[in-house]
Amino acid sequence: MSDLPRSIQIHEEGPREGFQIEPGPISTADKISLIDALSETGLSEIQTSSFVNPKKVPGWADAEAVVSGFKRHKDVKYTGLWLNERGLERALAADDLYMRGSISNVASEAFMIRNTNRDRKENIRVQHAQIEIYKKHNIPVARGGVMAAFGCNFEGEISPAKVIETIQEIIDIANEHDIELEYYSLADTMGWASPHSIKRVIGAIRDKWPDIKIALHLHDTRGLGVANAYAGLEMGVTSFDASVAGLGGCPFAGKDGKPAAGNVCTEDLVFMCDEMGIETGVDLEKLIEASLLAERIVGHDLPGSVKNGGSLAELRRRFA
Repeated sequence: MSDLPRSIQIHEEGPREGFQIEPGPISTADKISLIDALSETGLSEIQTSSFVNPKKVPGWADAEAVVSGFKRHKDVKYTGLWLNERGLERALAADDLYMRGSISNVASEAFMIRNTNRDRKENIRVQHAQIEIYKKHNIPVARGGVMAAFGCNFEGEISPAKVIETIQEIIDIANEHDIELEYYSLADTMGWASPHSIKRVIGAIRDKWPDIKIALHLHDTRGLGVANAYAGLEMGVTSFDASVAGLGGCPFAGKDGKPAAGNVCTEDLVFMCDEMGIETGVDLEKLIEASLLAERIVGHDLPGSVKNGGSLAELRRRFA
């Protein structure tokens, strides 16, 4: 596909993705301050918190306090993450989150067991049960999610055929409930993707379902996050998850006991799109300020590049 999209949507995951993995405690006030800063950048969607077991992810034991503390911007959808019924109940009880249901699946059963403590058969049962809860609370189910879509540290290569099989399971679950999903998110959970594999997997999916809408959740484990995003753009992808300053990572998806790296860096993705004339709706200068705030909050260097190099706007003004 030669034509790049005119615009993309970015789902910012920095607060949730970042603060779940930091070894030192991050105060509730600091979490709120980063969310407030991100709200002023033009981002349309921010994942603010994680309603998971605080014994396993102590960095989000204060999820309810964070959600009740940040300032709402009328143009921003604020979301949360949950992995089970208990987490969903906590999110529902929280203050004014944008609720959107998902049907979640994993292309690698080995990682599914490690991450959620259930096998494929049990996960299908759980997804049906989750949908019944969504129906009970009038929560629309709009998304199908495939984790480990490009490779797995515990199972190895993931073939396009396995991804298609995993998506088909999601479609079958949705069909049983008369649900038509809006899009499917492919997650490079452990950083196995390359531009070639991005195009190969998306191409295989489009061969089977030409009109399917795909989003990408890319980790920067091996420094290919932005390159993989560009490959996605070439394949017509218009929705990306990203993390300010490259915050975060998955504590259950790493190699040799180390956590997986965080999502593709938001300001690096925005800069690339700006340079190509692809609209993001994001003010890059304000986003850089938010990324520097994130770095001050965690107290160590974060991997984003543009926060250090800056945008080219100032230099261009100087030479105009």
